[in-house]
Amino acid sequence: MGMTMTQKILAAHAGLDSVEAGQLIMAKLDVVMANDITGPMALPIFRQMAGKVFDKDKVVLVPDHFTPNKDIKSAENSKAIREFAREQELSWYFEQGKSGVEHAILPEAGVVTAGECIIGADSHTCTYGALGAFSTGVGTTDVSTGMATGELWFKVPGAIKFVLKGKPGDYVSGKDIIIHIIGKIGVDGALYKSMEFTGDGIENLSIDDRFTIANMAIEAGAKNGIFPVDGKTEEYLKEHCKKEYKVYTADEDAVYDQIVEIDLGEVRPTVAFPHLPGNAKTIDEIEAMEPIKIDQVVIGSCTNGRMSDLRKAAAILKGHTVHPDVRVMVVPATQKIYKQCIAEGLLDIFVDAGCAVNTPSCGPCMGGHMGVMAAGEKCVSTTNRNFVGRMGHVESLIYLASPETAAASAIAGYIANPEKIGGDRV
Repeated sequence: MGMTMTQKILAAHAGLDSVEAGQLIMAKLDVVMANDITGPMALPIFRQMAGKVFDKDKVVLVPDHFTPNKDIKSAENSKAIREFAREQELSWYFEQGKSGVEHAILPEAGVVTAGECIIGADSHTCTYGALGAFSTGVGTTDVSTGMATGELWFKVPGAIKFVLKGKPGDYVSGKDIIIHIIGKIGVDGALYKSMEFTGDGIENLSIDDRFTIANMAIEAGAKNGIFPVDGKTEEYLKEHCKKEYKVYTADEDAVYDQIVEIDLGEVRPTVAFPHLPGNAKTIDEIEAMEPIKIDQVVIGSCTNGRMSDLRKAAAILKGHTVHPDVRVMVVPATQKIYKQCIAEGLLDIFVDAGCAVNTPSCGPCMGGHMGVMAAGEKCVSTTNRNFVGRMGHVESLIYLASPETAAASAIAGYIANPEKIGGDRV
């Protein structure tokens, strides 16, 4: 019986010739990551298990959720992992002002690569599947165990094969594609499965598009999302990563629980309405409704705060002014991206349009700071979740969208079609 990409990676890290869905295995870990929320909770558990981390080059701490620290508790949390990183002499500790959002900085800094087995105490750790790695989010007990032993139990997931065909149209990006997919299969449509993306359409997706799609695999309940390693992947790794990597490909006779075909050319700009990422509506459906007036727009996050995302948003905003009833936060995902925005003149575009440009942080994504909403307010956000109370008051509403749709909406004052606003294509 053949194996999927994920199953091959897990088999290799378990020291087994083969594995199958449902099998329990103990796998060796290449990267173990935690942040300023999950890290401090993991430390007391870790200290009951070990005095030293299993490998100072493989344990990674990133303070990003409540940084710059918004209150005393968040400052204490950051201090806890900062002191732990020093005590353990960790090679990878990303301090505020020198890094960015965890799921953007780890690939950018070359911490993660193809073929690895990665865990992180954050649900969107599945992002690194864009590079052909098995990466998944875990709880604090599991991440503590990983930090102490370098191994973790897994139940081998089954898989859904997504065959991507064709080329996305203008103003359609990875965000539209993944919202379209989640809308199609449901928020539990891939529960504890691997979402494995294949097909000739992948060559028409940038690495940033793939990061976005893999990032939101968890929003369909998936254990992980994963893309094959191709020329674009290898080019990215050559630029960013010095580690050796291994390419795994699915067997021809790999077993899939389901096969879903997606014609990328038929995907429209798509928005996830409250309160689920799978509540997908195309821009055509939205334009047939009464205009949905908005109060806030957020452009950034581990999902859509990369350079290509900000270029797309800036292309829409250039020469325009944000609607007087709307406030906009732009949050570059890393310091390197922030500097690139300066170099390319994007910050001028954002500020001239009336946007607030914030330091790299998770910030508004989970209602931490820099964009918390009041009761009754509506936000178009390029983040990855729109649950009740996710960005503030339980009576606020979040609409998930691509950077181009978010930028167009910022100008219009309501959820708007980016095709109607235009802008130079990038």
